[in-house]
Amino acid sequence: MRVVALISGGKDSCYNMMQCVAAGHQIVALANLRPAENTGQTDELDSYMYQTVGHHAIDLYADALDLPLYRGFIKGTSVNTGRVYTTCQEDEVEDLYHLMKLVKDKEGVEGVSVGAILSDYQRVRVEDVCRRLNLQPLAYLWRRNQEILLKEMISSNIQAIIIKVAAFGLDPDKHLGKTLDQMEPYLLELSEKYGVHVCGEGGEYETFTLDCPLFKKKIVVDSAKVVVHSADAFAPVAYLRFLKLHLENKQGESSGTFMVNSCSCEESCNDDDIFPSSEEDEPQKNIPVIWKSLKHYSLDFTKTFGSSGRSLSGYQWFSGITAHFIPSKGKNAQEAAREAFSSLRANMTSEGLKLKDIVLFHLYMKSMKDFNVINSVYVTEFDLCPPARVCVETLLPDGVLFCIDCLAHKYDIAMDDVLRDEKLVMHVQSISHWAPANIGPYSQSIKVGDVLYCAGQIALVPCTMQLVSGGIWTEAIVSLRHVERVLQAMSQKTALHHVITANCYVTDSKHVPIARSIWQKKLRECKKVEDSETHHDVTAVCGLLAVVVIAHLPRDAAIEWHVVAVVDDPLQRKHFAMKMLSEGFQIECESVESSSASCASISVRLSLISPSTSQLDLDGPLHDLIAMFRQAVEKLSEDCSATPLSFRAFFKEDVFDAETLQTAFRNSCSPLNYADFQFRRK
Repeated sequence: MRVVALISGGKDSCYNMMQCVAAGHQIVALANLRPAENTGQTDELDSYMYQTVGHHAIDLYADALDLPLYRGFIKGTSVNTGRVYTTCQEDEVEDLYHLMKLVKDKEGVEGVSVGAILSDYQRVRVEDVCRRLNLQPLAYLWRRNQEILLKEMISSNIQAIIIKVAAFGLDPDKHLGKTLDQMEPYLLELSEKYGVHVCGEGGEYETFTLDCPLFKKKIVVDSAKVVVHSADAFAPVAYLRFLKLHLENKQGESSGTFMVNSCSCEESCNDDDIFPSSEEDEPQKNIPVIWKSLKHYSLDFTKTFGSSGRSLSGYQWFSGITAHFIPSKGKNAQEAAREAFSSLRANMTSEGLKLKDIVLFHLYMKSMKDFNVINSVYVTEFDLCPPARVCVETLLPDGVLFCIDCLAHKYDIAMDDVLRDEKLVMHVQSISHWAPANIGPYSQSIKVGDVLYCAGQIALVPCTMQLVSGGIWTEAIVSLRHVERVLQAMSQKTALHHVITANCYVTDSKHVPIARSIWQKKLRECKKVEDSETHHDVTAVCGLLAVVVIAHLPRDAAIEWHVVAVVDDPLQRKHFAMKMLSEGFQIECESVESSSASCASISVRLSLISPSTSQLDLDGPLHDLIAMFRQAVEKLSEDCSATPLSFRAFFKEDVFDAETLQTAFRNSCSPLNYADFQFRRK
């Protein structure tokens, strides 16, 4: 990919360039924004977006790297400072847009190198510019461990000096002009004592790179002076003003060739302790069942739409939106998809909601072969802050292209708690080593109040966006690691034991024990970390896991994890479990309620105790199952604000009949809303 590198002169933009080259991309141009000459601020501009200290020396980069340099002036200011950026002509972001448009027109670039590590503010705005220009942002440093990252930069021969300090413990007289390797021990000490960001992501310091392996010539500082911006007694702010610099040939030194650490995206699976250790974990053979006078119901998929009522906390489920597609009638798949979204939009409008209010979207497809066609319509329906999405292939009747169910949230503006339930969206579109970019119209996670709704994760290698090699074990580990990273990015202390409910979709019943084994291993690891940090006598209550066998997943993945988590105290959660026998069946029920009492998950399982040659009656067990579910709801605490809005059933398609089950469930608990599709459950 032809790439333009956004450069500030700092270490991060240089090291990200090195990562781009290591990934096989070609840096063809450099771009930089500097303070406008009429601002009177010739050294440093008070900008939310750009590092400007040291900008006088940026012109030397063109010769040092032997690349064309495009520079623009920062004419705007930080006008739109919200979490989500929308175009504002007076904003400094638009200066970046015009510069990137110029570079794209002149150089034919396809990607943009961005040195962002932790700033969502900067990432969101660069991604917005890239989205408008159809450019791919490449942010290989995004959310990297800063201690490891700093060591990598130093070991990769990035020669950068401190040119600005603005934090407690950093002294202009002592530290300005020092190199990264000279400063590393002290920065680690400040991080341990005061929480200083080792890479300066909190604005603690800024750097200027004098040399790196990509440079054909190195920059030499002949003279500079210290400028004190703020003589604060505890955290003085000061920077270096370069007075004279020159370039030197790197005689006897190789340039343009370098070694970078091996990619951390792929992870081998060689842990013996995660393999199933007992026969109980092995997939069980299906037991043939003979039903007694089981009445068959024909389900009309043109009349399956349903919606729950609006909960007190502003949630509402919509289900049964169906795209009908019969090629012989002249309608194509895109038209069928548009009609389905039009139906969803109309039904939501009637409830005072819009598509932008959706926080979680389930897309059930008859065939993954139709994914690209359906996604081309889907992308037109959602723009900024799209919902988290789960997409799987499952058994649907002939003539049905896909089915939708979704969870929407819109808090009553008159309620006191509107700020508590503000919607926060993570929609990272940059290619990185962190987790897969969501280039498509869905977000990695959406947070409403203390609840995190995550998108389904498959085992894509983040830096290549290709499915990881190595089989089901590797896929299971890597995809679950993506889940962990998304949770942590949404809320720093959040981990897998904060999950309140989890669905794991696999494409083979042999993968069920593998998924369960890896899930339990990861939870044990969470417990070890928690035990090392706190001393307590209680055990964290994790959410409920359902492993479901389906036909196909996106990208032909073997496994996909989907979780909903709560930023609460798992040690204080309420847990309830019970079981009973019912006419040759066993019914097991389990519920978990968050410590904040904001939400809960309930799981009910019906299983055949032993093979039977006699005919079995379904009516009694289903009645008991629903009764047990109601009992679990009644067991929730009086403080719990959760209201059951949706009931999702997974079952073995060769044992049960979808239409019969759906009708039975509707008859047994009519106040609830259902999203019933033909899955097979281990």
